[in-house]
Amino acid sequence: MSVRELAQNVRRWRTARNLSQKELAEAAGISLPAIKNLELAKSEPRMKTVQAIAEALGVKLGDLFRPVRKLETVRFRAAKRIQNRENVLAMVSRWLEDFNYLEEILDEKIPFKLEKIKEQCSREIIKEATELCRQELDLESDEPIHDICGLLEHAGVKVYPIRMASDGFFGLSIGERDGGPAIAVNVWGRISVERRIFSAAHELGHIMLHPDAYDVTVVDENENEEREADFFAGHFLMPDEGFVKEWNEASGLHWVDRVLKVKGIYRVSYKVVLFRLIEHEIADRSLWMRFNQAYKQRYNKNLSFKEEPIAIDTYEPFGLRDYHFFEDRFSRLTREAMEKNEISMSRGAEILNISIEEMRDLMQNWEKDV
Repeated sequence: MSVRELAQNVRRWRTARNLSQKELAEAAGISLPAIKNLELAKSEPRMKTVQAIAEALGVKLGDLFRPVRKLETVRFRAAKRIQNRENVLAMVSRWLEDFNYLEEILDEKIPFKLEKIKEQCSREIIKEATELCRQELDLESDEPIHDICGLLEHAGVKVYPIRMASDGFFGLSIGERDGGPAIAVNVWGRISVERRIFSAAHELGHIMLHPDAYDVTVVDENENEEREADFFAGHFLMPDEGFVKEWNEASGLHWVDRVLKVKGIYRVSYKVVLFRLIEHEIADRSLWMRFNQAYKQRYNKNLSFKEEPIAIDTYEPFGLRDYHFFEDRFSRLTREAMEKNEISMSRGAEILNISIEEMRDLMQNWEKDV
């Protein structure tokens, strides 16, 4: 293994453990410059140093030397340059490799349910494409999506919640040639739950509308494709029939609460609702300013474009919490593989990216299931 790959693994495990370089250096009993030089692949460290780092990270020595498979069919583009792009790709690659491994040993691979309608999902008829996808996923024409992660995984799309401190990266997707289709969504604390749900639907839009755009070497956003994926996500999550019905039924509410109620029913951002009102020519673009003014008057709080109303009764009676975007199939397959003695406890901990102690606690919790 090259020093570059070792550096990438150390950096990946350190960020996964939420450790700074200084904290890792202190835990390993080595100097901060040594950690910095290693992560920059400037020099080859001594084996004793690598062993100390592995112990500090709570991983096996072999984990730091395990090569990461290079992904090729990836759509990973961001509005801002991502400094640790390679680290993110390495984390996604390792997760996807483990996910496919679990599916294989348990014989639980789910075929991509939307594959047969891909050719019908044209960029020229995006609204019709969302209707086709919803029909294929057995959703009613006005039905809200209560569990986007469960819906996608039932359709054969793997979902990876990844935590990355960046407001310029919301998600990425991987093609079938690399073991997908799969979607990674940034669940960093400053990114709203509505944005996470929208990002998952947005990446599904890319999978269905832009199958030829999956090239890991391309890093710059295509504005037209981004707008198309946004339009897909908005109509996939909140179909017109449902929007019109719920908007009309909420006509007796204060208009700010009317927006918030519809947004809560379909688990979208208030911005998706405002866009739909403009799209239906119920309002013009001055709606943005008028909504913010009315929201401030009603709740005595400013609302920036990047914010969602705070999910507490004082500001937003229909707000979302973290559990509204929660993936669970990966951990369920890990548990099943352990209970069937297909993998060891230490391998389970490695797959779930937790320590042995945390794995033991989790297993005890499993035993107490009601």
